[in-house]
Amino acid sequence: MNIQMVIYFSLLFFLSEIILMIAKRSKKTKKRNDRRSLLLFWIVIPLSITVGFLTANYLTWNSFNKYIAFVGLIIFIIGIIVRWVAIIQLNKEFTVDVVITADHQLKTDGIYSRIRHPSYLGLLLISVGLSMAMNSIISFLVITIPILFAIIYRITIEENILISEFGEKYIDYRKKTFKIIPKVY
Repeated sequence: MNIQMVIYFSLLFFLSEIILMIAKRSKKTKKRNDRRSLLLFWIVIPLSITVGFLTANYLTWNSFNKYIAFVGLIIFIIGIIVRWVAIIQLNKEFTVDVVITADHQLKTDGIYSRIRHPSYLGLLLISVGLSMAMNSIISFLVITIPILFAIIYRITIEENILISEFGEKYIDYRKKTFKIIPKVY
C-alpha cells in the first residue's frame, strides 16, 4: 500500500464521474433548479482532492499508516458501490444536474427506502476514504469539509425542488427516512 495506489483509486473515481457527466445529463426537463451546484461540485471536488494530494504524507508510511490507508481504500470502495447502487436504482430519474423530468417518479424503495440521498452518502464515503488513505490530517480536512458543505448545499436544492414537485408525498417520505446517514442525519 502506497500513495500510487491512492492515485489509481482517485483516477477511478474521476473516470466514473466523467462517465456520469456525459451519460446522465438531463435532456427533457419539467423543472430545472440546479443553482450552479453541479459547477460547485466540479470545482470543489477536484480542487479539494488536489490540495489533499499536495498535503498528503508520502514519506512516513509505517505499518499503522498502511493500515489506515487500507481502511480508507475500503471505505472508498464502499462509497463507490453505494453511489453506483443508488444511481442504478434511480435509473432514468438520476441526472447530474438537479431537474424534474416530465415523467419523474419519486423513488422510495430499495436503498431509497432508508436514505433519501444515497448517492451523496456514497460521495461522502468516497471523499472520507480517499482522504484517510492520504495519511494526513490536513488532507482529511481539506477534502472532507469542503465536499461535505457542497453536498449539504446540493441536498438543500434537491429537497426544495422535490417538495415543490411532490408536496405532501415527499414530506411524508422525509419523515420516514434519513437524509444521508442512517440513524444520524
